[in-house]
Amino acid sequence: MMKKLILATIFAVTLIWEQAYAQTAEQLHETAKSFMKQGDYANAVLVLNKSLQKAPENMGVAKDLAMSYYFQKDNIKALETIKPVLDSKDADDQCFQIAGSIYKQLDQKNELEKLYKKGIKKFPESGPLYNELGESVFTNNKLEAIKYWEKGIQSDPGYSKNYFNAARYYFFTTDKIWSILYGEMFINMEPTGSSTPEMKQILLDSYKKLFTETDLEKINKDKNSFVKNYLEIMNKQVSLTNAGVNAEVLSMVRARFIIDWFVTDTKPAFKLFSLHQQLLKEGMFEAYNQWLFGATENLSAYENWIKTHSAENAAFIALQKSRMFKVPTNQYYH
Repeated sequence: MMKKLILATIFAVTLIWEQAYAQTAEQLHETAKSFMKQGDYANAVLVLNKSLQKAPENMGVAKDLAMSYYFQKDNIKALETIKPVLDSKDADDQCFQIAGSIYKQLDQKNELEKLYKKGIKKFPESGPLYNELGESVFTNNKLEAIKYWEKGIQSDPGYSKNYFNAARYYFFTTDKIWSILYGEMFINMEPTGSSTPEMKQILLDSYKKLFTETDLEKINKDKNSFVKNYLEIMNKQVSLTNAGVNAEVLSMVRARFIIDWFVTDTKPAFKLFSLHQQLLKEGMFEAYNQWLFGATENLSAYENWIKTHSAENAAFIALQKSRMFKVPTNQYYH
């Protein structure tokens, strides 16, 4: 009886292994993805290696295998896996991002910068690579970092992280405009993101910083025509801030600014201002401004505003959930 049981067990295990071997590379990859979602990277590595044996040219499998090694902190294996992929004609910018994460964990800064520059040469419109390169050089060369973030915004305007880093950079400089514009664009791109509360604070403080000037038109140092238009119209609203800057005041300032901006058709198209105009027309601009500044400035006052404007707030939140803020490629003015 015991002998029969042992034989049956051996047969069952053999059958399972035969079935596993008979699986295609794609089926094994799907199994490995399930392990990765569960955080079981040891089993993911096991299955991905089997998948890669069956399809050694499968870039998706190689990327997931490198990431699984990375999450296991086996960075040597991770690097060995991703390096051959980088030279493949099918390599995408994500391959360079994965390799960058590995080099970061290995603290190989020189190799990291070389990697991102190589990636940008191959993918000159990759926002993520410009952002990562900017972050990697920021400590040693802040001016070089902002150039990469700006290039990322120009080349890939739909990628949010370059706006975040650029806005934060400009806030700590003498700039008084681009921390406002980039900051608000980031907030609209990531309305529920983990970094959004920080950016809302930067945005509010940037407006306070802007209105410390009594004549805004004098601060356009680079003669940028877009900035010139912005400051000329914003300068008309300075008197509204005489008693200070808060959510209610900013709602009025920004509403008047948008009305003036769209008085003629000669102003350049700008996605953020088009959004403001839409919200004004739909009666949601005050709710939007409260959402941007209210909780940051005074949480209890914001909660009270929501209670007394429940219908307006509900309509705005519904719109917020249904829309996606995407910047066109031809609206770079810095």
